Amino acid sequence: MDKKKVYSDLKDILGEDKIMADEPMKKHTSFKVGGPADVLVRPETEEEIKEVFRYIKRENIPHMIIGNGSNLLVRDGGIRGVVVELADNFSGIEVEGNLINVKSGALLSRIGNAALKNELKGFEFAAGIPGSFGGAVAMNAGAYGGEIKDIVKSVRLMDEDGNIFELENKDMNFSYRRSIVTEKGYTVISAVIELEKGEYDDIKAEMDCLREKRVTKQPLNYASAGSTFKRPEGYFAGKLIQDSGLKGLALRDAQVSEKHSGFVINRGNATAKDLLDLMYIVKATVNAKFGVMLEEEVKIVGDDE
Repeated sequence: MDKKKVYSDLKDILGEDKIMADEPMKKHTSFKVGGPADVLVRPETEEEIKEVFRYIKRENIPHMIIGNGSNLLVRDGGIRGVVVELADNFSGIEVEGNLINVKSGALLSRIGNAALKNELKGFEFAAGIPGSFGGAVAMNAGAYGGEIKDIVKSVRLMDEDGNIFELENKDMNFSYRRSIVTEKGYTVISAVIELEKGEYDDIKAEMDCLREKRVTKQPLNYASAGSTFKRPEGYFAGKLIQDSGLKGLALRDAQVSEKHSGFVINRGNATAKDLLDLMYIVKATVNAKFGVMLEEEVKIVGDDE
């Protein structure tokens, strides 16, 4: 890939203020690690997204779509090709009756606030989940007994060729931390959430209760990507890790959280390699002790340094 040409071509499509070269990915992930992306773009409209994808396809350029990077671990060598960021640059929220139309870059916390303001119940479980809506739809994010599949009415998607289409909930193939998005490599553009009318005080009380649970049980004062490992069938990842004697285990500035063993955290100056090495130790130890091979929930991308 001719980085200068790609930068120049995308600048013509988007304008200079929406494109960055050699952009450190640690600025774009909640883990606060990761080497540079060759080119990072931040389109602001559906048409701009389509134009970027059509260019990428035409020129056969490697690419990756990210939201606000809350479930992403980028290796220290960074990402080759183009990173398309759909975060606060593509995050509109519109409420109409009991329906909320949400663009993929909107934070779940902002959607929760909109639901509360309009006295709509059903989104309480997701209001405290870090991350953007597109990623939550793609992986059918869930917490405290609720999942995205329970509240999504329809989803607007884009394929690799830049074609945009809409699917109803029943056609999204939602399952545990999966959907048709992860199966087919689609991009979430937006979706309609269907909620129920409720009482402001009741909704707020439920959100406050779940928020308090997170604050007391999760290491929110450190950089992380949330739960590091998926829940193995019949087990809880955090308990397996704790019962393996790994709670608090540190490798340089990477650490298994002392507050919740299911979280690997960056205490400040960890590299991606530190985090990955510690995750390997955790997986190997749990497998040796319990015969269970943990699988990362965090998405690992990019090149080694």
